[in-house]
Amino acid sequence: MSPSEFFLRMQCGITGGFVPPSPSAVHTLSKASEQTHVLVASAVRVDGGKSLSDADPKTLDVSGTSSTELALVDELHSILTSIPTESPPGSEDIYGLDTSIAWQSNDIIWVNGSPSGCVRGKSTVQPSEDEKAKFRRAVEVITELVAKAE
Repeated sequence: MSPSEFFLRMQCGITGGFVPPSPSAVHTLSKASEQTHVLVASAVRVDGGKSLSDADPKTLDVSGTSSTELALVDELHSILTSIPTESPPGSEDIYGLDTSIAWQSNDIIWVNGSPSGCVRGKSTVQPSEDEKAKFRRAVEVITELVAKAE
C-alpha cells in the first residue's frame, strides 16, 4: 500500500573524497497526504556542463487506485523497506551505482549515501547480490517516474 505522503530525493554522482562529488542529476518527488498527484523536479547536468540545470517542476497523477504510477511508488516503497543502508552513513557507495536515494514517509526513513558524497570509507554492512539488484530496480523505478511526469 502506498504511503499517503512521502519525499524522495535521488542524486546521481555521490562518490567523493577530498573533493565533493559533482552530481550529474538530482530528482525529487514529493506527495502530501491531501494531494492526488506527485510533484516532480529534475535537475540534470549536461555532459561537460559545470552545474545542474534548473529543476523542471512537473506532476504525476496518482488519483486512481490502479494507476501505473501508484504501482511504481508501491514497488519503490517495498524495495526500500527490504534493503540495507551503509554503516556508518555516508561511508561507502555499497550498491556501486554512484547514486543515493533518500526516502521519508510516515513509516520509514531510508537513506543511502550522502548528498555531500561518500567518503570512500568501509561500511560494516554489505548488501547481497539480490539486494544490489533490488537497488538497481529502485533506481529504474525512480527514473521511470521522472520520465512519466508531465
